[in-house]
Amino acid sequence: MKRVVATGTFDLLHPGHLYYLEESRLLGDELYVIVARDANVRHKPKPVIPEDQRLKMVAALKQVDHAVLGDLHDMFQPIREIKPAIITIGFNQHFAEEKIKGDLLTRGIISEVVRVGQYPGDSCSSTSRIIRKILKQYKER
Repeated sequence: MKRVVATGTFDLLHPGHLYYLEESRLLGDELYVIVARDANVRHKPKPVIPEDQRLKMVAALKQVDHAVLGDLHDMFQPIREIKPAIITIGFNQHFAEEKIKGDLLTRGIISEVVRVGQYPGDSCSSTSRIIRKILKQYKER
């Protein structure tokens, strides 16, 4: 069985998230999703939705076989436990593929790293754009 792991914050679920997970699922037989812990989100504003609720929403998606929260101290711990053949990252995730590959190898983890392309859809496929749109609409009232 070919396991795929997708990772992300998954705040305010939108079509871009669904696209990323659908594309990830196509790469294997079983999709695990690691949902970022609130405390570990440092590269962008903290999530609006708490981690337990984000996990519940992701787990409910039909593309997802298993959803887990990330480790608070070691982002590679869930990867070691899941043992995926492939790890996917989204088009706008701040990780560099070559660095991740190197980090995996130094930990003895053999997984292919695949960056999924951008969702070809509308403007409501980005959490930050959705938040800006909400703020603008409420400001205009």
